[in-house]
Amino acid sequence: MCALFAETLRNLRAENGLSQRELANQVYVTRSTVARWENGSRLPDAAMISRLARFFGVDAGVLLSAAASSDESPNVIMVDDRKVILAGALPVLEEVMPTATVVGFTRPSEAVEYAKANRIDLALLDIEMGKTSGLDLCCSLLEVNPSTNVVFLTAYAEYSLDAWYTGASGFMVKPITPEGVREQLEHLRYPFAAVSAGE
Repeated sequence: MCALFAETLRNLRAENGLSQRELANQVYVTRSTVARWENGSRLPDAAMISRLARFFGVDAGVLLSAAASSDESPNVIMVDDRKVILAGALPVLEEVMPTATVVGFTRPSEAVEYAKANRIDLALLDIEMGKTSGLDLCCSLLEVNPSTNVVFLTAYAEYSLDAWYTGASGFMVKPITPEGVREQLEHLRYPFAAVSAGE
């Protein structure tokens, strides 16, 4: 079912001389996500297809026509203005939630646009992100979908009190660990099925 999209994406990546990991880093997903797109086992959603089209400089219609439909796996986003943090955290999230679509953003505005096009099941938000704080972003995401689970991420535990007044499900001190993520998932306001049982 996904063969045409898989072939199209592989060709675009090859034409641009990129490895799967290099492409993953550019669009803020994990290498294994790109591998699944290219082996036809998973399709990205429309918003991610648009992101890929912008990155490759092609008409989004080229990729959209190659993708018959998107999968219905839970959507998980992480927003942090530091790319190195995203790069380290996305594989952890994918390990814990193997059936989820996990996407990272460095700009809060892009996360809000993604949320308008996709039902977000879980949003992990850095609190300090320049002009827009994670607390503000939480309010914006909950306006789009009040059933979004929000977990705040920070290196500063003193923010935890402020975080509780936003309607968030939880609070994690960085760095993200599989154990820490699993603990948060046990206390979500709106649970969803995407979690591995763990070891």
